Amino acid sequence: MTIKLADERRAEFVAALQNLFHSEFDETLSDFRANEVLDLFLKNLGPSVYNQAVQDVRAYFQTRLDDLDGEVYADSDG
Repeated sequence: MTIKLADERRAEFVAALQNLFHSEFDETLSDFRANEVLDLFLKNLGPSVYNQAVQDVRAYFQTRLDDLDGEVYADSDG
């Protein structure tokens, strides 16, 4: 699975990585290196985070569907 970021979002993440490296490690991170780090994270963490989000949404909607049965159930005996 390849996760593609919009150019604006990618630029925000690159800037955040550069700020992190500068403030925490006193190291300047070039645009190239920041993009490489971001690509590594997206490749290795992206699919797991995506899959977890899908499972969380599925569980949320399943709970809502289960609640729906109790809310709209019509007794056929009455």
